[in-house]
Amino acid sequence: MTTHDSSPRPPAPAAPPASDTTTTPHGTPTAPGTPHARRRAPRALRTELRRGVGPWAGAGTAVVVAVAMYGKADYVNGWQNRWTDATDLLRVAGVLLCGPLAVAAGCWQGGRERRRGTGAWRASLPGSPLRQTLLAAAPIALWPAVGYLIAAAGCLLATWPYVSGGAPHLELVAADAVVLASLGTVGFVLGRAIPWRFTAPLLAVVTYVGLAYPNYSEPPARWLNPANQHSYFLDRPVWWFGPVSMVWAGGLAAAVLLAYAARRRATALVPLTAACAAAVLIAQTGDGLWRPDPWAARPVCDDGTPQVCVSAVDRALLPAVSAALAPLNARLRGVPGAPTRWVDPNPAEGEAQLPPPAFDSVRGRLKDPVAYADSAVDHLFSESCEDADFQAPDWERALAVNNAVGAWLSPADGLGPILGPAELRHLARLEAKSPADQRAYLARYLSADRCDAAQVPVP
Repeated sequence: MTTHDSSPRPPAPAAPPASDTTTTPHGTPTAPGTPHARRRAPRALRTELRRGVGPWAGAGTAVVVAVAMYGKADYVNGWQNRWTDATDLLRVAGVLLCGPLAVAAGCWQGGRERRRGTGAWRASLPGSPLRQTLLAAAPIALWPAVGYLIAAAGCLLATWPYVSGGAPHLELVAADAVVLASLGTVGFVLGRAIPWRFTAPLLAVVTYVGLAYPNYSEPPARWLNPANQHSYFLDRPVWWFGPVSMVWAGGLAAAVLLAYAARRRATALVPLTAACAAAVLIAQTGDGLWRPDPWAARPVCDDGTPQVCVSAVDRALLPAVSAALAPLNARLRGVPGAPTRWVDPNPAEGEAQLPPPAFDSVRGRLKDPVAYADSAVDHLFSESCEDADFQAPDWERALAVNNAVGAWLSPADGLGPILGPAELRHLARLEAKSPADQRAYLARYLSADRCDAAQVPVP
């Protein structure tokens, strides 16, 4: 006979709301904000960082920057001579070339999430929509920035053995990394929002044109473009340029992200306001963002006669420059009218303009000392003579004499002007003179007005 227990049973405990708790692997409910829940966030971020196209975008950024910098390393006036040259070229390679890559990769990643329908799956996970969007966008925001920073660190280490001192503009390198992260984030949001497969390549083209075009204009607002290059080696950016540039780029990206994913979209006005304030500050300052660097312009001289003086930023090249100009200085030494010293930049009265040594050097050495000395002679006799009548009969003779004197002061082994019969005759007469007569003629030549053809003495 079967009996039934009619005693009341205790009610089963109610399940906690999914939005208030999570469950550990042992079945223990854990509320958000507890130590275990906080430990899950870094784990989820690590998982997301290994997903999708993010790691490939970071590797591609590093490769593009490295290849672009390597391709310019052997150019005369290469980027390894000065910190300013290195960081300027890094900005162009990192932002102009990799910015379109970052925005296209972000757009592709966002479109991939939309096409696979991961939005509904993410909505079922703990956390707000903004948190889930941040996790999804993290790989495409962080990896291009990391790839750029790794490549930049390698380039700066390759520059360090050859520079003459000073420091790289690390604040601008960091600002460039923020720009790449911001472009990746904006691309991710647009990829999620625009259901068109050609959005990614179109964004890449638009980004490249938008970054490249302002480089050919002169308005003060061009400094809002992170790919704009400043190439004067005696300047240094003001201390706040880098941080304000980060606010400008990062604020725009944060505003786009909040407007897309935040519950209260009005919060996007906060970063947007910060970005606009940074933009106004940059645009109003204009070229004042770069100030003369007193240390870089400080002259460093040898003890020769005439003296050779380079700016402190090129002092590692001073021994090579002095050696290249030694034969020329031996002929100028003690001659009335000869320059008292060679100076770069801004020579004073009685001084001669020294060709910028970094423009003829690669990795801390002069590429061709003979050609550099020939360039110094060209600078020594570089009168503009704007009012001269070069069709006058005396000018043919004067030009032949000028070329002969230049070839005598610095024989350039075929790199200088090609000498014709008249130049060769003047050069032969000059070389046949005794050293005393050569110096006397050179004194007459240097004291003459070389813009008046009649005054140019014949050897």
